[in-house]
Amino acid sequence: MKILVVGATGTLGRQVARRALDEGHQVRCLVRSQRRAAFLKEWGAELVSGDLTLPETLPPALAGIEVVIDAATARATDSLSVKAVDWEGKVALIQAAHAAQVDRYIFFSILDAEQYPQVPLMAIKHCTELFLAESGLNYTVLRLSGFLQGLIGQYAIPILEQQAVWITSDIAPMAYMDTQDIAKFALRALSVPETVNRTFPVVGTRAWSGYEIIRLCERLSDREAKIMRMPLSWLRAVRKVARFFEWGWNLSDRLAFVEVLATGKPMIAPMTDTYAVFGLDPKDTTTLEVYLQDYFSRIMKKLKELDYQQAKARQKKSAAKKQAPFV
Repeated sequence: MKILVVGATGTLGRQVARRALDEGHQVRCLVRSQRRAAFLKEWGAELVSGDLTLPETLPPALAGIEVVIDAATARATDSLSVKAVDWEGKVALIQAAHAAQVDRYIFFSILDAEQYPQVPLMAIKHCTELFLAESGLNYTVLRLSGFLQGLIGQYAIPILEQQAVWITSDIAPMAYMDTQDIAKFALRALSVPETVNRTFPVVGTRAWSGYEIIRLCERLSDREAKIMRMPLSWLRAVRKVARFFEWGWNLSDRLAFVEVLATGKPMIAPMTDTYAVFGLDPKDTTTLEVYLQDYFSRIMKKLKELDYQQAKARQKKSAAKKQAPFV
């Protein structure tokens, strides 16, 4: 199939593009920066310049495309707002895809998005789901929780480097999932007719709290975490301050997601029906334990090799000094 991946330079989007290429699909990626997306071209994808906030750039990108897989979202540090990308941009993309007679549209949403209308990103995701359902396109919505990849920078690296791990008390547990597994579901939907015009949760095997993840990282790294607790009131205050400045609007909208986690309700959903419909085996899904164990075993091995090399270098330098003649 000829697939357009939107958001292909992101954590999830790149895994979708990689999986699609590995399965033999023709992959085109809509990118704002050709330089930043150079790795996608090296993988074998076609790059086309475009921007969700510039609707006129979308029709050329969709020419000849059969499937759109939409993994784009505004970043907290992006100059573009959540509204501009995740709502106005998605509306433009869906309309352009319909005009181009695209056969299928895969959209990544957030679990329980309809339950939090006061949270900008959640409200926008839910509205986009509704807009897509009424667009006339054949669609599949995959509702996600957190990504395993995000845990490396949040927990693993600070613990390894003996830096502070910031954690907020009373935050709801989350069912993290490997983006490679999410990509597998997205591509599998294209060959399963039962997934057309339906919405599915795609989340991890169990919900983990921040403290549980920290304890696991400590055990796997054999290092003690320096935990810094951040009250929810601090994050709420930061959000209010950020709203005063235009450059902080995107950050403020992202921080509003804390209100979802503050409910204490675990971000998890039953996956039995999802696995059955997609014809996938839950045993093949990477668990958080396995993911972090693999990461730490690779890192600890590299650290040991580095320590060995440094020790050898010191021995060699010491031996050279002993053999040097007196001046």
